Amino acid sequence: MKAFWWDGEKLLLLDQRKLPEKEEWVALGDHVQTALAIKDMLVRGAPAIGCVAAYGFLMGVRKGEESEKVYEILKNTRPTAYNLFYALDRMMKAHKEGDDLENTAKAIEEEDYQANRRMGEIGNKLIPENARIITHCNTGALATAGFGTALGVIRQAHYSGKSIFVWVDETRPYLQGSRLTAWELLKEGIPHRIITDSTVGFLMKKGLVDCVIVGADRITKRGDVANKIGTYTLSVLAKVHGIPFYVVAPSSTIDPKLERGEDIPIEERSEDEIKVFRNCQFAPKESPALHLAFDITPAENITAIITEKGIWKPV
Repeated sequence: MKAFWWDGEKLLLLDQRKLPEKEEWVALGDHVQTALAIKDMLVRGAPAIGCVAAYGFLMGVRKGEESEKVYEILKNTRPTAYNLFYALDRMMKAHKEGDDLENTAKAIEEEDYQANRRMGEIGNKLIPENARIITHCNTGALATAGFGTALGVIRQAHYSGKSIFVWVDETRPYLQGSRLTAWELLKEGIPHRIITDSTVGFLMKKGLVDCVIVGADRITKRGDVANKIGTYTLSVLAKVHGIPFYVVAPSSTIDPKLERGEDIPIEERSEDEIKVFRNCQFAPKESPALHLAFDITPAENITAIITEKGIWKPV
């Protein structure tokens, strides 16, 4: 299961806006098309965005565009996900040093995939038999180079023979949980049930949740985590109910320049994404809306951060 394929000349993207109804692939031929695909969320998930941006940089430079211009166009797509900047900085460095850009982009993709597999193995050690897990947004193959971060841990627990069950919160307003995570779990045959975002607290109160596992878009040096809006709320609820709260992300998600979560730029997306879904207007056009795409979970709310290098307890 993959969200993108590089064929040597162009990049093929699985259009995640169309899932689960259609599995439709889109061909990208340059950096401008790649930037639009990232902005419009044909591809999403911090690790996948980084990989796709690397191939976009490659295609732009191959077409003879100035590398700095290509870099800026791709950099200005999604401000919160650090993997984007990690990948682009690495591609720019390779370009300046005369390294093969295609090999560098392929290495970024392969390293993410292998990191995901390793995180799955490490994180699986924290998952008890018969665990009832809540996960947020989509952190699986669709959000990475092919295995998953938080969903990769869930996948590995299933592969290891553990009997697990997943509560999939819908993840408003883009429904990455109900549309994408449930789609991946169905394909894997992993038992699950979709819930509304507002159901989570009551499930915890009833003793129906054993742990929370989420991904990350950026992690600071002290262990504060930017992730899909709603993650902070989950962390507070888990803390109140004494439930372990795990974050799973590759080391490329850690921003070495930022100390605190308050310094992470938070993407604000169009209010229409809250009021309209697939051409269905379900809120008054005249009513203003605030659409923050991410929130910040403080380190003190996190039980452990799982990376490919091991388990980090931030506080």
